[in-house]
Amino acid sequence: MSTTTTSTPTRPSAPAELIADFVSTGGRLADRSDLARFLREHRLVTEGAIPITLADLDEALTLRDGIRALLDRSTTPDPETLARAQKVLDGLRVTVRLEPVEQAESPLAPAVVDEVRRGLARIAGAWAAVVATDEWRRMRR
Repeated sequence: MSTTTTSTPTRPSAPAELIADFVSTGGRLADRSDLARFLREHRLVTEGAIPITLADLDEALTLRDGIRALLDRSTTPDPETLARAQKVLDGLRVTVRLEPVEQAESPLAPAVVDEVRRGLARIAGAWAAVVATDEWRRMRR
């Protein structure tokens, strides 16, 4: 009698899904309105007008490119791309939640007032969650 083993596919965590959506934006993140749309669609910012500067867009693209480079298994990540993305992460202020929030994608919370930087800090929190669980290693680009 032969035994067949099947593996149940595991669904990516909410932080992994956010990161996957962020790195796969490609041409859909071409301007400031695209960034605003992405942040709103993923509920990373509050509703209403979001003043997004070109510097904000540049930071988002830099962060996306760095994460994308790490997830791309076909090449060795460019150290300069990683350094620029790390600089964006280093500039984001986050805090740790004392009490877990069920809907939160990470125990890290933005500690900034600016809506765009708050959205980027939430992406940083999601990245921290997938790194902490080693889930990023299973993510493919």
